Amino acid sequence: MTTLDWIVLFGWLVFLVSYGLWRGRGSSNVNQFLLAGKTMPWYAMGLSIMATQASAITFISTTGQGFSDGMRFVQFYFGLPIAMVILCATAVPIFHRAKVYTAYEYLEQRFDIKTRTLVTIIFLIGRGLGAGIAIAAPSIVMSVVLGWSFHWTTILMGGLVILYTTTGGIKAVTWADVQQMTVIMAALILALVIAISKLPADITFFDAVKLAGAAGRLNAVDTHFDPNSRYNLWSGLIGGTFLMLAYFGTDQSQVQRYLTGKSIGQSRLGLLLNAIAKVPVQFMILFIGAMVFVFFLFVQPPILFHPIEMDRVKASAEYPALQSRFDQAFSERQSAARVIAKSAQGDVAAIRDFRAAQKKLDIVRADANKLTKENDTNYIFLSFVTKYLPRGIVGLILGVIFTAAMSASSGEINSLATVSMIDVYQRHFHRQGNDRHFLMASRIATVFWGAYAVAFANFAQGYGALIELVNQVGSLFYGSMLGVFVIAFFMKRIGGTPAFWAVLAGQAVTFAVAAFTNIAYLWYNLIGCVVVLAVAAAINAVSANQPSPQNT
Repeated sequence: MTTLDWIVLFGWLVFLVSYGLWRGRGSSNVNQFLLAGKTMPWYAMGLSIMATQASAITFISTTGQGFSDGMRFVQFYFGLPIAMVILCATAVPIFHRAKVYTAYEYLEQRFDIKTRTLVTIIFLIGRGLGAGIAIAAPSIVMSVVLGWSFHWTTILMGGLVILYTTTGGIKAVTWADVQQMTVIMAALILALVIAISKLPADITFFDAVKLAGAAGRLNAVDTHFDPNSRYNLWSGLIGGTFLMLAYFGTDQSQVQRYLTGKSIGQSRLGLLLNAIAKVPVQFMILFIGAMVFVFFLFVQPPILFHPIEMDRVKASAEYPALQSRFDQAFSERQSAARVIAKSAQGDVAAIRDFRAAQKKLDIVRADANKLTKENDTNYIFLSFVTKYLPRGIVGLILGVIFTAAMSASSGEINSLATVSMIDVYQRHFHRQGNDRHFLMASRIATVFWGAYAVAFANFAQGYGALIELVNQVGSLFYGSMLGVFVIAFFMKRIGGTPAFWAVLAGQAVTFAVAAFTNIAYLWYNLIGCVVVLAVAAAINAVSANQPSPQNT
């Protein structure tokens, strides 16, 4: 990091926080603080939703996924456009017309207090875990890359989030996200262009694509059906649709975004923007990872990208042999790569040699990882950024990653505070009070959840691919949440008691599937939803067939 990089990094931090504070001014009542007075235009909602998802986890881990596993993770998002269209026709008008602050208020209107409370608790647990992971992702990397203490990095991250979220509420969060998403897109395009430009002079863009394909890094679509495979066409279209329906239709961090819209039409446009743009953006991020992989075909990488863990390996007795094996395998892979790049139809023998050398490299990395405490997936992209990008650009991309984490966690913390105030404090502890009192309660809840996220972040430090972890956590809870809202929207004969017990059954089955089977986590959402619907229908049928008290 040069002086210019530090200036760019902290300049961007100061600008974004200041902009959020400025745009959040005027949030002097509960409606303004929690729903921005329902004044948000569609493009601000849409970009805010995308910025919440395009978190630091996306930058850090998704590029690492593209490098190490190829582009098949993009299938995870294939169900998103389908889900957006369904929600535009169902959840958006229903929530707007119900005039609620949270999605869970609607459950009491439709069912009863116990169902609302149960789903509120499920949300607080699941989203609370997610908020911690959202802060942990950049803190892990920044603490290593910049030489900062992980503990103080999480405090700085959380402190900045708490500052403008507590002051300006959802309005500050949303407008800061708009600026954040604009710079994210610019940084992504810039990173892709630089990755390609850093290739050897005799390797063209089309050569790079050919090499990425030969290495299996362009495997964007897998049509093979396997419930134990995390990413294939079917898990993306079916499991992904159910996950996105649950995330955008029942998770307050997203529902709150389109509840801030000026109208139902504006909210629908915000979701449709996400439907159109999300898959291409995710494709580009994974493609950046694939191009970084091609770059390291010609520039020898370290055995491990995690600098601290690599130092641990260097200090071991096994290191000389590991490095020797790695050097030989890299040389063999590079020679085969040049033959593949310059062959018109693809040299079969060279492809075979290339894959054999890649397998040797993977084995060396696996052996080295046995000597470490932490996976290096989350350090691949940042290793490329800090070592090979121009001065100033390094600071910009690190600053974007830093504030992308703030964007994701600020939205989650704001939604957790909203649910805590509306669905817990106001509903159960202090039903009567003036607007000023509940505004203060909302701000206190924001501070609490910010502190909680920072505390939990310290426990997420040792995980590997954080982009997978955050989605796995959500999938444990989303199926049951989706199921109860499907009942609320479409199964009008089913009341609160069947819905309540069905949600508990759905959670029990989902946890059992996660603990005792190898079924991929995307299917948890479908399984949980189906169990809730089936159990609620069964309980309702049994209750309906029981004789009434006067006939017994």
